[in-house]
Amino acid sequence: MLDPHELPEATVSEYGGIRSLHLDSIWVQGAMRIAKPLQLELEYVQRMMAPLLWQNPQRWREGPAVQLGLGAAALTKFCLQVLQRPTTVVELHPGVLAACQQWFALPRQAPGLQVDLADAADWVREPGRAGSVSLLHVDLYDHEAAAPVLDSADFYAACRALLAPDGAMAVNLFGRRASFDGSCARLLEAFGDGHVWRLAATKEGNTVVVATRETPLPDKAELQRRATNMNLALGLPAPRWLRGLKPVTSTAA
Repeated sequence: MLDPHELPEATVSEYGGIRSLHLDSIWVQGAMRIAKPLQLELEYVQRMMAPLLWQNPQRWREGPAVQLGLGAAALTKFCLQVLQRPTTVVELHPGVLAACQQWFALPRQAPGLQVDLADAADWVREPGRAGSVSLLHVDLYDHEAAAPVLDSADFYAACRALLAPDGAMAVNLFGRRASFDGSCARLLEAFGDGHVWRLAATKEGNTVVVATRETPLPDKAELQRRATNMNLALGLPAPRWLRGLKPVTSTAA
C-alpha cells in the first residue's frame, strides 16, 4: 500500500462538460458530468452496481453500502443520494477526499454518510465489522494503474467476511491479462466456485467481477427482470450487462 506521506498529488481536469480526477498521471481515477453530478458517468462505474442483480429489488435501497477507494465519489454519491442507503467510504489519500468535496459534489457531511481516512487493508479487518455490509465496492488503484494495490486472497477473504449473508461485492480489475487471471484465482480462493462472476470488459479495459457470500446467480428470467428494473428505476443499462455475464471457475478465469 502507498505510504500516506508519499502520495501523488490529486489533480482535476475538465473537457466537454466532464470533470476528471487524476493522481499526478494521465490515468483517470474517476469522472463526473458537471451538469449531472449524481449520474454514473464511466461505463465501468455503472457496472460496479451489478451486484444488485443478485439482490431482491425490494432491498436495493436497504442495508449498508461500503466503498473501498473513493475515486471521484461517483459510487458513494449514488449509494447515498440515489439509493438512499447508509454509506461508508474508506480512502487513504486525504487529497482525494478534499478534491471530491471541492470539485465532485461529495457532501462534507450528510445523514448516513461516513468517511474514514484509512488504509482499506486495515479497515476490513477491524473487529465488529463482520457480516455488516450488504453492498461492497472495491476499486483500489494507485497512480500507475497497473494492478490493484490490494489483491491477495487474504484481503478478499476479509472482504467476504464483511458481507452479510445476502451481501455482494463488485471489484474493478484493470491491467494485463496475467494480472486479471491472478486476481480471479485469488477471488475464487476466498469466495469459492459458484460465487464469482465476471462481466464483459469495457472498451477501456476494465472488467468488473462480482462475488457473493451465499447468494447464487438468479435464473435467466429473474436476471432479465431485475436488469430491466435497474434500467427503468435507476437509469443503469443493466440489460446490456447480461450478454457478457459468465461465471469465473477454477478451470477458466
